[in-house]
Order: sequence, then C-alpha cells, then structure tokens
Amino acid sequence: MSTVPQIRSLPVPDGLEGERLDAALARMFGFSRTKAAELAASGKVTLDGAQAGKSERVTAGSWLEVEMPAEAAPVEVVAEPVEGMRIVHDDDHLVVVDKPVGVAAHPSPGWTGTTVVGGLAAAGYRIATSGAAERQGVVHRLDVGTSGLMVVAKSELAYANLKQQFRDRVPDKRYHTLVQGHPDPLSGTVDAPIGRHPSNDWKWAVTAAGKPSVTHYDLIEAYRAASLLAVKLETGRTHQIRVHMSALRHPCVGDLTYGADPTLAKRLGLSRQWLHAVHLGFEHPGDGAWVEFDSPYPDDLQHALDAIASES
Repeated sequence: MSTVPQIRSLPVPDGLEGERLDAALARMFGFSRTKAAELAASGKVTLDGAQAGKSERVTAGSWLEVEMPAEAAPVEVVAEPVEGMRIVHDDDHLVVVDKPVGVAAHPSPGWTGTTVVGGLAAAGYRIATSGAAERQGVVHRLDVGTSGLMVVAKSELAYANLKQQFRDRVPDKRYHTLVQGHPDPLSGTVDAPIGRHPSNDWKWAVTAAGKPSVTHYDLIEAYRAASLLAVKLETGRTHQIRVHMSALRHPCVGDLTYGADPTLAKRLGLSRQWLHAVHLGFEHPGDGAWVEFDSPYPDDLQHALDAIASES
C-alpha cells in the first residue's frame, strides 16, 4: 500500500524574515532542526519553486513548499479537557487562560499531553482559524513547564492584531521567578543574545550568534538561599528568563535543565522551574483599549516559596 506524501504550502511568516531555512522549518512545523536539515538535503523543500538548502536565509512572503515527514503529518488537535486551566477572560475576540504546569500551548510532534488549544476545543470554544492547523489562535506561548497567563485569539481580526502587537513588543508580559542566591545587582537588565545551545539541540544558551534578548528584573524579596524577582521581557525568546538567569549564575530554583541545585528543588518539593507568568497587558483588538490580567501563584510554587521563607 502506497501513501501520498503530504505537501504543506504556505508563505514564510513575517516573523521569520532572515532565519536559516532549517530554523524556520523547525519553528513553523515543530520538528527538530536536524529533521529540517534532512528534508532540505533530500530535496523536499522549495522556496518560490526552487530547491532550498538548510542554511539558506528565508524571506518573508516567499512561497514555501515542504514534503512533510510521515511522523509529522498531520498533527491533530485533540479536544481534551485540561484539569486546572482557568478562564480569566472571555469575549467575542479573545480568551485569556491561566495555564497550569505540564500543559503545552498547542500540539506538536511527539507531545502526547494536554494542550491549551485542545482544552479550549473540549470546552466548546471556537478560536481563530489563522495559522497552522494545530496552532490556530495561538499568538504567543508559554513553556510546558511554565504556568500563567496566555491570550488566545477567537476572531480573525484578533489573531492578526495580537500577532502584530507581539511582533512590535506592545504587550506587557511580567513574570515572577525564584532564583538561587542573590543577583548582583539586585535589580538590573540582562542584554545578551540567545541562540541554540552549541551541543544540546533541545537547550538554548547565550551565544554571540544568537538573537537580541533583553530581560529586566527587580528584587521583590531576598531570602537566605534565594531571591524572588519580578521580570519584564522586552523580547520573547524561547527559555529566555531561564537562560538569562542561568547566565547570571542564579538559575531559577528547580530548573535542573539550566543548572539549578537538585537538592534544593527536592527539599522544596519542586518538579519544575519556579517561574510563573503573573501579569499580561495588551491593547484589546476590538476597541484598542488597554486591558490587564493577573494570576496568583499555583499551589506548588506557593508551597516552595513558603518553605524557602520559613528557612530564612
């Protein structure tokens, strides 16, 4: 029995202007850069009708055609309820959710857990149909291991408007994180480019060839073994806060991937990084009015914070 290859055809998004082809494919379709490079090497990727190499730089608006690998075609949205996902706001244009830890923003190859998109579908929400099928309505993301506020577009107008706002860095995204030790200075800015880790494809790092990345932080409370920080992002790189805090040698408590102390994490009962998206503000796409939303700490983070405070 033969199978017909699935061809995905679409323009290169504006946000990927100047990216290497393998990096662009990885971001658009969710598979690794290694897989993307293999597809290009085997002649399964064209830009404006011509075969493209993995290191070729893409231009926004160029027509991309990809013969998808079998394991990546298609990624389906499974309508599955998400335990603990709270609806913070809902109107005709958008829905703001408080995402629990362990939940992905949208489906991707190899992910078998619940997703925000699937949770909204299970709850009967109709979201924007723009974007890749599995990412409909998603205009920004939180890591699986990070909890907090996300906005998802329901109308096409909201999708286009919010995507542009995030590109233009209009939204006010604020996080709280508990980091090991005491940063010096206690309030400051980390301006250091972030790119793929040179030896671990699944990690990110401060690298000279990375993309500009700016993180502002301010001390909320200093404890004996850790500091609670308020963080505001100018840019939204993958793992940005985790990478920048690790680069300062003050990793997020519980973030074993980026150098946190496993003994401390175990003592505090943490199985993930202490990082929560506490505040989200943006211009409402319906009327342009500024709207803001806040999220309390989830139980696991509050428990760890109480424990660290009691030791101080």
